[in-house]
Amino acid sequence: MPTEGSAGIAPGELAQVVESMFMTMLNLEVGAGGTPWFPAGDRMTSAVHLTGDWNGVVLLECTRSQACRFAGRFLSTDPPDAVDGVVCDVLGELANMIGGNLKCVLPPGIRLSMPSVVDGSDYRLRVCGAAVCEQVAFGCAEGDFWVTVLAARL
Repeated sequence: MPTEGSAGIAPGELAQVVESMFMTMLNLEVGAGGTPWFPAGDRMTSAVHLTGDWNGVVLLECTRSQACRFAGRFLSTDPPDAVDGVVCDVLGELANMIGGNLKCVLPPGIRLSMPSVVDGSDYRLRVCGAAVCEQVAFGCAEGDFWVTVLAARL
């Protein structure tokens, strides 16, 4: 459900963007309703910041092995055995595409940052001055993953 600061991201819009983008770019059917988010040690997070008349962040979180499989699907190759620069680039691009598609429901003139990717074990990512606007758990053949939109409190 949108909250103050969600700038018109209606219920279901984030899920629709992610489902469509994963089908188009990875030929992977995903659906909202995966396992609710929980902290875990084997996770990667890609982020893209949106700035302008609305400020926020899109986060895409998945396991390291999922990131490798997503990269293989994205590039139509066998998935890499381990996380490398290509896997990080693909995960960042997926967050970038989600953010780019969400720009359509946000005020005009929103700009996207370059994507960033956090990889490690047992980390916490905090975006200062931001609150969860919407968080959706997705399930697919590759496992569950999460997409979160944070809205900056100004």
